[in-house]
Amino acid sequence: MLYDFSRRLVERKELIKIIKNQGIKDKKVLEAILNTPRELFLGDINAENAYLNNALPIGLGQTISQPYTVAFMTELLEPNRNASVLEIGTGSGYQTYILSLLFNQIFTIERIEKLSLNTQKLFEKLKISNVNFSIGDGSIGWNDNFKFDRIIVTAAGKEIPESLKNQLNINGILVMPVGTRESQIMIKLIKITENNFEITENSRFQFVPLIGKEGWQSN
Repeated sequence: MLYDFSRRLVERKELIKIIKNQGIKDKKVLEAILNTPRELFLGDINAENAYLNNALPIGLGQTISQPYTVAFMTELLEPNRNASVLEIGTGSGYQTYILSLLFNQIFTIERIEKLSLNTQKLFEKLKISNVNFSIGDGSIGWNDNFKFDRIIVTAAGKEIPESLKNQLNINGILVMPVGTRESQIMIKLIKITENNFEITENSRFQFVPLIGKEGWQSN
């Protein structure tokens, strides 16, 4: 079956209307979502549902986030074309792709090797050059020698990992859902000094758990 570009564009525009009505105002975020072909990050099974405003399964017990949720978290990050971003939880790469359109350099960690490798192949095919991939424990961050202007965690923790706070630059922003395994509040943290943080609580969400040394145990 031929790919219907015009139909997909109409679906994307309808999705933008929906998330605008839900309160997303940042024009750069809305434009990035409009320019992102979500069906490419879903595989054949769920591609027809790509522009529903729903989270969808991507296999291996993981999900692709609802477009509104992606927009909400991205808006909290305050997009800046000069900023670097550490993303915890690569998943299918949908959020990663949107970040790549809005920020300078993206560093993304995924603990599930097969998922990361599949996404890396897709990004090679799409010729995205500002994304750096790693496979491992995202709860401890990228590397103690690295610091980032933004950190986004697309999995739920019972608290914000200290390693991630340490890897955030002064005046940097961290966005992460924090709470129980069943329900979380979206936290926006701004690092004022090395030991002083401004924290705001936002809407309630439900994410898969952040598994790792400074997250939840796998069982």
